[in-house]
Amino acid sequence: MRNRRLIVSAAVIAAGVGLVPGTAQADESAKPDAHGVSAPDADLGKAAASNFETFTSAAERTVRPASKGKAQAQGTAASEPTVGLSAKGTSARGISLALAVSIDPDAQISAYIEWGDGTTDVFDTYGPTNQTVAHSYAEIGAYTVKVTLKDATGDRGTNTLAVVTPGSDFTPYAPTRLLDTRNGTGGPKAKVPAYGTTRVQISGNGNIPAGVTAVVLNVTATNTTSGGHVTVWPAGSERPTTSNVNFAKGQTVPNLVIVPVDRNGFVNLYNGGWESVDLIADVTGYFTRTSSSGYTPLNPSRFVDTRNGTGTAQGKVGGQSTFGVKFTGRDGIPDGATAVALNVTVTNPREDGHLTVFPGGGAAPTTSNVNFRAGQTVANSVIVPVGPDGSVNFRNGSWNGTDVIVDVVGYYHADSQGAYLPFLPERLLDTRDSSDWAWGPLGGQGYIYMPLSTQYPANTAYVLNTTVTNTRGEGYLTVSPDPNSLSAYKGGWDTWPTPPNSSNLNWKRNETVPNLVQAGMGYNGIVDFWNRGWDDIDLVVDIFGVYQTN
Repeated sequence: MRNRRLIVSAAVIAAGVGLVPGTAQADESAKPDAHGVSAPDADLGKAAASNFETFTSAAERTVRPASKGKAQAQGTAASEPTVGLSAKGTSARGISLALAVSIDPDAQISAYIEWGDGTTDVFDTYGPTNQTVAHSYAEIGAYTVKVTLKDATGDRGTNTLAVVTPGSDFTPYAPTRLLDTRNGTGGPKAKVPAYGTTRVQISGNGNIPAGVTAVVLNVTATNTTSGGHVTVWPAGSERPTTSNVNFAKGQTVPNLVIVPVDRNGFVNLYNGGWESVDLIADVTGYFTRTSSSGYTPLNPSRFVDTRNGTGTAQGKVGGQSTFGVKFTGRDGIPDGATAVALNVTVTNPREDGHLTVFPGGGAAPTTSNVNFRAGQTVANSVIVPVGPDGSVNFRNGSWNGTDVIVDVVGYYHADSQGAYLPFLPERLLDTRDSSDWAWGPLGGQGYIYMPLSTQYPANTAYVLNTTVTNTRGEGYLTVSPDPNSLSAYKGGWDTWPTPPNSSNLNWKRNETVPNLVQAGMGYNGIVDFWNRGWDDIDLVVDIFGVYQTN
């Protein structure tokens, strides 16, 4: 099997421009002409649109100073200037402010904009005008914009507008079970029927506040009697065609999900299987439009491998045993980090069981992060709060030993600038779909590179769900930033990247395996998807959101 390097382009703009056509390329020895890759039915602008709320304050709300007439009178006559305000979000911290200034045709006036964060802008106008001014806030949150009209006689009128930035910051939450259909936690004590939906309350549940924009859930399908999938999406909106958890008969399969929450505080879980299934949902954090912890992606790196003693004692973790690892203050993770984003893999387990990941210094919760069978290698993404000493614990819930591998992909910190914009889920790539992807399965030891942010360095990481299916043998997937620039690929002077020593998901022959990936963009805005097995696979990539620094 020769190596193949393929490309799918998905340049995502913060302000909501959709997918652009891409190209497909073969290996160094035989590069064909570029081939277009069609965009999905709905572009990512539509997916992000729910974040960009519009705020308005009509011109009639312009208030004149007492010295210019009756105290607090509203400007109505043409001789009395007015300004109407309308603002719309454009990025995690950015807004676009539209001003409609009404004055006499031969009059001159200045508009002073106070953004509510201590900064100001000003522009002069002659006669009536419409003007749009962009602004980016240093912190997400709620602000009051004040616009004052001034001429040679002084203040002529003021209007104000309350705005909220579209981005959200992360708040860690001690792992807590919100839904378990096996015992009636969070809903009916009954399996979710085939093609049925159950609803989970997020906002106002326990100590989770109102106003949550997205939530981090570990969703598990269990007691499966046929194959199927689970889709998680905000209640009150149309169910997307994407999937979050894929399962086969007899499997217990978890997967991490970062999903938007509807205005009423709920998310939906859909059973796409032919028969009923039990569903479990554990929360480890949530996002709100209040400044908290931003995200910083890291190049994936291995922190723990019990097989060789990396990061902890060498040897299998004993049954019902726990080990802890300090994450802060080392390898790019600063002191004060509130949570870490991990990919946790269990391998060589001697019997069935589960692994629980939780903050250091606390008791193990009743939740689970990875479920495994004897002899299985299985991975799952984990976002977990760190303990007071910066550590995270890993508990083997089986009665026999297993090896554990931990790769770090990023962290959350009060000083991190990556605010989150959740999308309505959208499919970026499906190598099974010949109408959008002409190059077929991803070959063994080959990779697909996806330019996501080559023109938008403020987009530092994307939340993706990767699914491997139609596997011809066993292997693992690695997702990492590409060291080449897009111009290097276009010019043909790119170099073959070296994949990192990490993994995102593992499979055996004829398995379908999903896993969430928080893909950092590196320096060039391109992310690689490596097939580290020796046989062909099909790859599906869905997008769920973006982290932005402005």
